[in-house]
Amino acid sequence: MPEKVLIIGAVALGPKVACRLRRINPDIDITMIDRDSLISYGGCGIPYYVGGDVQELEGLYSTIAHVKRDVSFFKNVKGFNVLTRVEAVEIKRREKKVVVRYLDEDRVGELDYDKLVIGTGATPMRPPFQGSDLPKVHVVSNLHHASAIKTAISNGEVERAVVIGAGAIGIEMAEALTDLWGVETTIVEMADQVLPQALGRDMARIVEKKLEDKDVKLLLSQKVIKINGDIENGAESVEVINQLDSTPTTLPCDMVIVAAGVRPNSELAVGAGLAIGRNRGILVNKCMQTTDPNIYAGGDCAEFTNLVSGLDCVMPLGSLANRQGRIIATNINGGNEKFTGSVGSFCIKVFDIGVAKAGLTFNQAQAAGFDPVYAVVAQSDRAHFIPDADFMFMKLIADRKTRTVLGVEAAGPQGDAVKARVDAVAPLLKFGVDVSEICNLEVSYSPPYASAMDIVNNAGNALDNTLNGNLKAIDTFEFVGLLEQGNVKVLDVRSHIQSAPFVEKYPKQWINIPQDELRERYAELTAVLNELKESPLYLICGTGPRSYEAQVFLNSKGIANTRNVQGGYGMILAIHQPLV
Repeated sequence: MPEKVLIIGAVALGPKVACRLRRINPDIDITMIDRDSLISYGGCGIPYYVGGDVQELEGLYSTIAHVKRDVSFFKNVKGFNVLTRVEAVEIKRREKKVVVRYLDEDRVGELDYDKLVIGTGATPMRPPFQGSDLPKVHVVSNLHHASAIKTAISNGEVERAVVIGAGAIGIEMAEALTDLWGVETTIVEMADQVLPQALGRDMARIVEKKLEDKDVKLLLSQKVIKINGDIENGAESVEVINQLDSTPTTLPCDMVIVAAGVRPNSELAVGAGLAIGRNRGILVNKCMQTTDPNIYAGGDCAEFTNLVSGLDCVMPLGSLANRQGRIIATNINGGNEKFTGSVGSFCIKVFDIGVAKAGLTFNQAQAAGFDPVYAVVAQSDRAHFIPDADFMFMKLIADRKTRTVLGVEAAGPQGDAVKARVDAVAPLLKFGVDVSEICNLEVSYSPPYASAMDIVNNAGNALDNTLNGNLKAIDTFEFVGLLEQGNVKVLDVRSHIQSAPFVEKYPKQWINIPQDELRERYAELTAVLNELKESPLYLICGTGPRSYEAQVFLNSKGIANTRNVQGGYGMILAIHQPLV
């Protein structure tokens, strides 16, 4: 049994290792070090502090009983030593020593260990464009950054802000700046969508539309060229160029927030000769050991397996760090717990909607060698007769040949409900389940919380029908594009009242035969089909089920060349301006 455990890093992983280890072994010698003075804080809560949901900075490093998690707390309450403002400089594996620098005393020393834990986290990336190091250019990584940003805003120094990067941090910071402080905010993103590593294009568009509705300006497919300003006045404007047509734009600003991703802090491990993965994270086995069995690593600096793609990945989330920390502590104490990897579960609040995903996006599945197929459904998030029922949108992705479920995405106004649906599917992904498992997945039901046939099951049903060839669908983006070009004929099976504005606006393209009249009137489509020749007839209803039933009926009558608009008009409204 090791006598001395040294932990480098005291934010998420480190405190979990230490607290768990002390609970299961009262006698072991535990020392935790960190180069910062503020420790054990909820970094993911920083945007909510800036945005005012968390009133005081101390709220991010306090317990539920409002006790500060500081050196004294960990010594007196948890029973182990913490050294702050102490930076690890070098790991001497043969001697089992770590060279450290005491920052306040400007001296170097050494700390012994029997087992070492590396929880050094990750560092925000500052892209190498001119001006990235100017005053008023901020990253979002620790509480000092959070305090500086909020102080500047609350002092009235910021009227216009530019956020570089449309990942989770960028979007959350844009919401914080806009919602509470009324700062005119622009997000600049190199990709052609927000959350490019988390969502497919359609679900991302729901987020984009919400941001735009809340007056956040989006510049997608745009590259930052430089930040203008000087040392005295700080950042004054951001120059960007459109990657599609090379159009330049200058964005005046009082603050720039760089949220362009993070880089694992693996330098210590590299210097010690430990193996590093393709994402520059520290490679660990299922016991969270590095290539030195006496050294463990976890959290944002570690690299592990994506259980759907089989590829190595890094995922900077406090939830993963805490789970890994518990495993590390157990194994240091002689246990044999395993962290097999992650399916990439993710959720985010964007103003008044929630978005969540697990597994692979369509593009990620393709890149991993799968042949992905997906279905999108729009459905009430609770029984339709409940007064506050609202639409939820869900996307399910599977491999065409094996029917293995690869990913799930969802969005809607009830964030807890959205997260719950994705969380129901996420644990199954690592088992490579068939789509039929989602069709028959048992989820709880009560009208105030769900429909009798839950949206999770219906997403499975839609994908099952697609894979079986019964449902032939068209992507919502593609359908809207074709409609705007005048290249489609649409059969709307909604009521006359619902369809009338569409028939009026698109008289040569839009046909209305309500579902309850289709069995008697389908022959009226003969002339339309002759005109279409080899082109499909596009079917639409409110959310998709009625138009799918129309597709099945028409197919039985020999009218097989049809396409059902995924998610119906509800999905169109979620990602596009109203068609009428």
